[in-house]
Amino acid sequence: MTDSRFEEQSRPHISAVIPVYGCPSAIPELHRRLVETFELMGVTFEIVMVNDHCPQGSWEEIVKVCAHDERVVGIDLSRNFGQIRAITAGLDTCRGEWVVVMDCDLQDRPEAIPQLYAKAQEGYDAVFARRMERKDSAVTKFLSRSFYKVYEYFTDGSYDPTICNFSIVSRKIVDNYCLLREHNRGYTTFIKWLGFPQAAIDITGDERFSGESSYTLRRKLRMAFELITSQSTKPLRLAVSIGFFISFVATIYILFILVQHAINPEITVGWTSTVGAIFLMGGLNIAFAGMVGLYVGNIFDEVKNRPLYVIATQLNGKESER
Repeated sequence: MTDSRFEEQSRPHISAVIPVYGCPSAIPELHRRLVETFELMGVTFEIVMVNDHCPQGSWEEIVKVCAHDERVVGIDLSRNFGQIRAITAGLDTCRGEWVVVMDCDLQDRPEAIPQLYAKAQEGYDAVFARRMERKDSAVTKFLSRSFYKVYEYFTDGSYDPTICNFSIVSRKIVDNYCLLREHNRGYTTFIKWLGFPQAAIDITGDERFSGESSYTLRRKLRMAFELITSQSTKPLRLAVSIGFFISFVATIYILFILVQHAINPEITVGWTSTVGAIFLMGGLNIAFAGMVGLYVGNIFDEVKNRPLYVIATQLNGKESER
């Protein structure tokens, strides 16, 4: 039997990929509930926990879990690379025919995995959880809805703000997702872009078991700029349109001033409008130059071709070859 045939037969049926940051006390409970869920489903499984350089001792908890359960693969990243890259590290490493992606804080219920899996068996390669009763603040919900509205406009797509990372995807999805090595990454947006059959089901989320969200307003805004400027040139086209519109309005205004001055030469041209026009155009020039700079910066990051993440330590499982 060839190595590939043997590897295929030994492959777990389901892998759970979990980026870990800021919730060490949730890890033992998360592990217990995942094992209980998968055993009730009667499937072979592995649990891939990726520590995104959490400063609160999450790696120590992962080490303890790995020590008494070889089905848990522990990955410790060399520094904080961000949630999406931690998910990518887990997807690069996992071996399951189906892969569940979920957060570590137990807002995503492990007991909901059978519902996602059952829906996937209807012929879908990706099934996302739609949080109908999201346990977040009103501000967080508003920012999420606002981000997706802006994102839809600039990428000409359609996105549901209630859909979260909690999902199950096929090996086909995972393999193709891992081929996308852009540095400015998304999870749900990349899966949607791949275009395989997808669905979403309503799932009720829980309160955080421990920890707080690390996605501050500043971080969310930065992520929004990165995703939009890495996946769409529409901001550049919008800047060109605004520039032409302002130039048109300015030309009309200048013609109006000239005609008015020709009719009545005694009218004194004011300095206020001149200074205002200078500041307006100067500000727009700086803004549009900055927008172009974002695209140049994206190119700079990509051509360096640095790895998306660096693994410091891996416990159990096979070392990632990526």
